[in-house]
Amino acid sequence: MTWTALIICSHLTLLLMILETGHTTDNNTRGLAATAPGDIIIGGIFPVHTTVEKRKDGSYEPYPLPCIKFKKKALDMVLAMINAIEVMNKSPLLTEVNVTLGYRILDSCADVSTTLRATADFMGREGSNTSTSRQPIMAVIGPSHSGTTIAMARQLTLRMIPQISFSATAVTLSDKTRYPAFMRTVPNDKHQTAAMVRLIKTYDWNWVGIITSDGEYGRSALELFVTQALKNKICVAFSSVLPNPENSPDFKNDIKQAARAIRTNINAKVIVSFARTDQMTLLYQELKDQTLREGKEVDSMRRVWLASDSWSSSSSVTGNLTLKDIGDVVGFTFKNGNVSSLIEYLNRLEAAGHQHTGNNSFLQEFYQQLNNSNFSTDTELVSEAVRVLKKEINNDTVFSLEMALSAIAHAVASVCRSRDCKTPGSVQPWEVLEALKKQGFKYGGKSYNFNEEGDLLLGYDMNLWRSDGREIHINEVVAEYDLLTNNFTYTNHSTTQQLMKLKNMSVIMASLISKCSNSCVPGEIKKTAEGQHTCCYECINCTANHYSNETDMDQCLRCDTETEWSSERSSVCTPKTLTYFSWDDSFAVALVTFTALGIVLVLMVSALFLHQRDTPVVKAAGGPLSQVVLFSLIVSYISAMLFVGQPNSPQCKARQVLFGISFTLCVSCILVKTLKILLAFQFNPELQEVLRRFYRPYVIVSIIVALQIVICVCWMVLDGPVEMIISNSNSNIRLEQCAEGSVVAFWMMLGYIAILAFVCFVCAFKVRRLPQDYNEARFITFSMLLYLISWLIFIPVYKTSPGKYQSAVEMVIILISNYGILSCHFFPKCYIILFKKEKNTKSAFRKNLYEYSNKTSDCVSVSGCSGSEFQSSSQLVTISALSLSVSVENRCSV
Repeated sequence: MTWTALIICSHLTLLLMILETGHTTDNNTRGLAATAPGDIIIGGIFPVHTTVEKRKDGSYEPYPLPCIKFKKKALDMVLAMINAIEVMNKSPLLTEVNVTLGYRILDSCADVSTTLRATADFMGREGSNTSTSRQPIMAVIGPSHSGTTIAMARQLTLRMIPQISFSATAVTLSDKTRYPAFMRTVPNDKHQTAAMVRLIKTYDWNWVGIITSDGEYGRSALELFVTQALKNKICVAFSSVLPNPENSPDFKNDIKQAARAIRTNINAKVIVSFARTDQMTLLYQELKDQTLREGKEVDSMRRVWLASDSWSSSSSVTGNLTLKDIGDVVGFTFKNGNVSSLIEYLNRLEAAGHQHTGNNSFLQEFYQQLNNSNFSTDTELVSEAVRVLKKEINNDTVFSLEMALSAIAHAVASVCRSRDCKTPGSVQPWEVLEALKKQGFKYGGKSYNFNEEGDLLLGYDMNLWRSDGREIHINEVVAEYDLLTNNFTYTNHSTTQQLMKLKNMSVIMASLISKCSNSCVPGEIKKTAEGQHTCCYECINCTANHYSNETDMDQCLRCDTETEWSSERSSVCTPKTLTYFSWDDSFAVALVTFTALGIVLVLMVSALFLHQRDTPVVKAAGGPLSQVVLFSLIVSYISAMLFVGQPNSPQCKARQVLFGISFTLCVSCILVKTLKILLAFQFNPELQEVLRRFYRPYVIVSIIVALQIVICVCWMVLDGPVEMIISNSNSNIRLEQCAEGSVVAFWMMLGYIAILAFVCFVCAFKVRRLPQDYNEARFITFSMLLYLISWLIFIPVYKTSPGKYQSAVEMVIILISNYGILSCHFFPKCYIILFKKEKNTKSAFRKNLYEYSNKTSDCVSVSGCSGSEFQSSSQLVTISALSLSVSVENRCSV
C-alpha cells in the first residue's frame, strides 16, 4: 500500500539523520530542514520542536542534542513561509526583475545552542558541513522567541545579514547600536505592556498579579510592566517567574509557588501573564489541584487573565479545564490578516498527497506522527494532517510572517533592478539590509515602513476568549489598540452575536473589582501605612475647608477660604454666603422704621416752628437756628439709613461724613444756645463782657463745623472708609461691611463731637437753675449727657458685636442721639405750642421771669453794674431758659 511506502521512506529519512547526528562535530547542523533553490536564498528558523533532550551520557563532547516535542503551530509557520515565497515568485514584483527566491528553513528547537548552530549554517561558516557551493543566505526570517532571536542577531550582525522576526518582541532588540541588522514586523514589548496598563487603568483596577517566563522576553516584559504600572498608580500584588520546564529541576516547585501566590492574593482578580504556553498549561493544572485539595470549588480559581502574545492564541493551555473554571481570558495578539492564501496552499497540499513533501523533512515527520493513529489510506492521513494544521493556524503570526517576506521581496527587487542577480555574488546581504531600511513595501494593498528602530508599529488586536461548550474560540477581535493614540477602538459588530459578545465583555470588565483596598470616595483620601503598597490604604476624611473630588485621591485639596468653605468629609467647596446688614433683616427693618419716623417727626416739628415762627416759644428756641438744628437732624437720620444695605465705597464714605458734619452742626447750634444762656445769666460783669464780645453765633457755628469738615476731608483723602469683605476660615459666611480706614481719623471725628457735647453739658449744667417752666439748660444737660453715655457704651458694644450687626450698633447710637435732641429740645416746645398756648405769650414769659427774679437775691446787669432788683429799661436783654430764648426789655437799677 501507498502508506506503507510512506512509512518506509520516513523511517529511512530519520535513520539517516540519526546516523548523521552521531557523527557530527560541534558545528554540524545537518538535520531536519526544508529547502528550495532560487536566485536569492532566504533563511528561515522556527521552533518546530519545543526543546532538546538532556545529556544523559555525561559526555562533554560538543554534539547537537536531538530536538523533541513536535510543535504543529511551528509547522504552520514553515508552510506559511514556503507559500509566501511561492506567491512572491509568481508576482510581477519579482518576475519583472527575473529573480526567484529560494529558502532554507531550519529548526531552532526553542534552544539557544541549536539556534547558534543554525546561524552558523546560514552564515556558511567553515566547518559547518555546508557545501562550499551552497548559495549564501541573503536574509533570515525568525526565530520566534526573543531569547533565541537575540543570540542569532548578535551573530548575523557580524555579516550584516538582515534578520526579520515575526514575533520576537524584546525591547532590547530595538537598540540599533547593538543589533543594526535586526528588524521585525511586530511592536516591541514596551507597547504591549502599555496596552495592558491602559486596559487595567480603563477599568479602574490597581491590584494585579504577574506571571512571566524566565528569559529575556519574560524579565524584560516584567520590568516594563512594573515601570508603566507604577506611573499609572497600579500596584503589583505578586510576581512569579517561571523557568523553562526542561532546564530547571525546581520547575514544579516554582509552579506550586506561583499557584499559591494567585490563590492567597484573593483581592488580585486580574493576572497579567507573559508566560509560555506550556508554562500556563502546567500552572492551570496546579491551580486546579490545589483548589481541590483544599475542598473548594474549581470556579474559586476564576480570574481575569490578560494574556500576552506568547500564549494568547493557544487555547490548548486550558488542558482539561474550561473557561468556566479558569475565568475570562483577554488576549493581546499582533494584527491579524487574511490567511486565505495559506488555506489554499494547505488545500493543494491535501490534493497532492504525501508525495508533495519534497525537501520538507518537517512535514515528513508530522505525517509519521499522525500515521501512528493507523489511518487506512494515505488520503485519510493527509486529510487529517491538513485538518490539524488548519486548526493550528495563528492569523497574527501568518500575517506578520507574510509581511516580513513581502518586505524582503521588495528589497530584493529594488536591488536587482540595477543588476543581474542571477550571477553568483552580485548581491550582498548588507545591500538588501540597506534597501529594507531606506524604502517601504506594500502588502495587502497598503504601504508600510520600518521605523528607526526597525519595528513596524501596527498595534494590537484584543480578543476575548469564549466557549460554545465544546471548544474555545480565541480569534474573535473585540478591540484594536492604536500605538500612536494609546487608545482602544472597539471594532464594528454587525451581528447580534458579536454585539452580545462585546456587551458581555463590558459587563465582565466593569463589574470586576481588583483592588487591595476599597476605593476612597470623594471627601476621603488614602492614607498608606509605612512599608505598605501604595494601593493598600485606609480612607480618612478630609478636614473642614478641605475636600477631595475624585476617587482615591492622595491628598485633600484646600478651599479658597476667602470665598469658599467646606465641612468635614466634603467632596466640593461651597461658596460662602455673602452677608451684610441687609434691608430684609428684621432688625434693620425696625431701625429703618424708627429712622423714617424720626425724619417725619423732624419735618412735622420744622413745619410747626415755621408756622409759629413769631411766637415767643419759637423765638426762645433760637429762631432760625432751630431750623438749622432740625435740618442737621434730618441729614443725621439720612446718614443712619446708609448703614443698611450692601455697602460700597461711596456709601461707606458718605455715611460717616454726613453724620460727622450734620451732628457737629447740630451740637454747635446747641452750644451757641448754651453760651447765650450763660451770657444772659452770668452775673460776673467781667466774664459777661468777654462773652458778649466773642458771642457771634453764626461765626462760632461756621468755625466749629469747618474744623469738622477739615477732619473729614483729611480722613477721606488719606485713608477713608472703603467697602471690604471679611472672610473667616472657620465660618461659611463672608461679611461685607465698611472698613473705616484710618481708625485715628474715625475716633477724631467722634471725639470732636464728644468734646463739643461735653462743653455744652458743662455750660448748661452751670445755668441749670432757671425758671422752672422754661429751663432749657436742664434739657440741654440731659440730652448731652445722654449722647455722651450712649457713645461711651458704643465703644465696647461696637467692638464685641458679631459681624454685620456692627453697623446696626452705630445706627442705634445715632438714632438715640437724634431722638435725644429731638425729645429734649423740641418736643417740650411743641407741647407748649399745641397744648399750653396760654404760656406761649410775652406776658407769660415776663411773669415767669418776674417770679424767678423775686426768688433771686442777685441782680443781673447787662450794662456791667451790680444791683439788687430788676427794673424796666430800654436795653434789650436776651434770656434763655430750657433753650427757650425770649427778648424782654429790662432795666437794672444801679
